[in-house]
Amino acid sequence: MTDSDKATDSGIIIRIAAKGDGITADGRHVPLTAPGDRIGPGGLVIAGPHHVDPACTHFPACGGCQIQQLDEASYAEFVTARVTGALAGQGVAPATVLPPHISPPMTRRRAALRAARAGKRLTIGFAEEGSHRLIDLEMCAVLDPRLFALVAPLRGLLATILPDKRAAHVKMSLIDQGVDLLLEGVKVEGLAADEALGAFARAHGLARLTIDEGDGAQTRWEPEAATISFGGVPVGFPPFAFLQATPDGEAALVGAVRDALPETGAIADLFAGLGTFALALGDGRPVYAGEGARDAILSLKLAAGRAQRRLAADHRDLFRRPLTPEELNRFAAVILDPPRAGAREQVLQLAASAVPVIAYVSCNPASFARDAAHLTAAGYRLDSVKPVGQFRWTTHVELVGIFRR
Repeated sequence: MTDSDKATDSGIIIRIAAKGDGITADGRHVPLTAPGDRIGPGGLVIAGPHHVDPACTHFPACGGCQIQQLDEASYAEFVTARVTGALAGQGVAPATVLPPHISPPMTRRRAALRAARAGKRLTIGFAEEGSHRLIDLEMCAVLDPRLFALVAPLRGLLATILPDKRAAHVKMSLIDQGVDLLLEGVKVEGLAADEALGAFARAHGLARLTIDEGDGAQTRWEPEAATISFGGVPVGFPPFAFLQATPDGEAALVGAVRDALPETGAIADLFAGLGTFALALGDGRPVYAGEGARDAILSLKLAAGRAQRRLAADHRDLFRRPLTPEELNRFAAVILDPPRAGAREQVLQLAASAVPVIAYVSCNPASFARDAAHLTAAGYRLDSVKPVGQFRWTTHVELVGIFRR
């Protein structure tokens, strides 16, 4: 069957929508389908060439993944279409759409799970899609094995410090020293519970164990200072601070930005966080790093000072006080990596500036497209976009867009 035949066959899935449902030629949304699937009588799904068996026994109940039924080709196409579709909706056309980067299975280095206790039963996992009910994880096809290895032993630990009929947050990150574990909503009462925490941290070689009983985080175990390194520079890591989801995804984003930067000249990294881009790309050149989170910018400032980097760290709310065109025009390039809502206030200032290169790293194609429309209306051209699927088998897509005057 040719592509034109598929487009006119009302029972064939022709593409995957932004939320993961398959769409037929006549506009029906069908969950858990792949391009090329046929929808038979009564809604029966007849698998096509791009429909594969899911990698995880918990799919599709577990809300951690939405589209494990897609093969590699159709998942890569979905990641790209999320970016190009959002741009088309704003009337923006990139000159080049680069091949997408897709993170491999079992490489996620950061996860927020939920734990719940009901009598002697302790459940740890992700919630079901559209529900508060937890899936008790027996396996996970996306988490780094070093994180998943803690799930089973955590059931024993939480049985001693999580009150009955209560829930807790289990937040894990892979950092330079190993696994950084933060437990929120627990209650440590008595010597036995306190000793259990120490024994657990030692037995599993944790980089750090932090608990929050409701009155703030308290570090219970940290044999050496917890750090995460960017560009070879170790940065103090606040418990469950922001990290790109996978190391390879981070490398893809950094690489796309690096390729766009001029060889010389000062650069600005806005929404700099702990310095993912400022440190990886700023060796040997002046860097301004602006960030509104106090813990993150202080960690970056200390790390850059120790490494003798030419970096000016500025604690600044870029939503309320964005850099002005006069401030921006000092830079040969500007990198910005805002939260999901985008960076409208800062983008409007950039649109009025003369900055020659803007590298926009986004975790939301929709807000990126809205901001891109402001920049292109002001005379910038969108030279390229690089889609990145760090959150494998989910509808969450990231990207790097390169704008030039």
